Amino acid sequence: MVIALLISVVVIGWAVSFVSSKPSTGGTAQAAPTATIVDGKQFVDITAKAGYSPRVVIAKAGIPTTIRVTTNGTFDCSASVVIPKLSYQKFLQPSGTEDIQISAEQATGTLQGLCAMGMYNFQIKFQ
Repeated sequence: MVIALLISVVVIGWAVSFVSSKPSTGGTAQAAPTATIVDGKQFVDITAKAGYSPRVVIAKAGIPTTIRVTTNGTFDCSASVVIPKLSYQKFLQPSGTEDIQISAEQATGTLQGLCAMGMYNFQIKFQ
């Protein structure tokens, strides 16, 4: 019983020191990544594996946009992308890139993407 108690104390101490050693952002919020514009067309890159990354992207409204969803050995729920505003739903290949085209007229407001189960999501905020 004493050994189990000592092991518990060591594990808890290690966990506390690990969490407290992470760098702090100093209380300031980090800016969301922005889309890339090339030759008048906008690109938003999303990685799908155990969720979506980045979770929020800022993009310019009113520009034709391509969402590039990249998978690399993705076999979880995030391999199924649903974008309700576009009536888009697709099961992605386990590895590769899927381009989703958005017209300039559709590139407004906030576009929400999620997995088929609704567990994972991402947003593109057109401004």
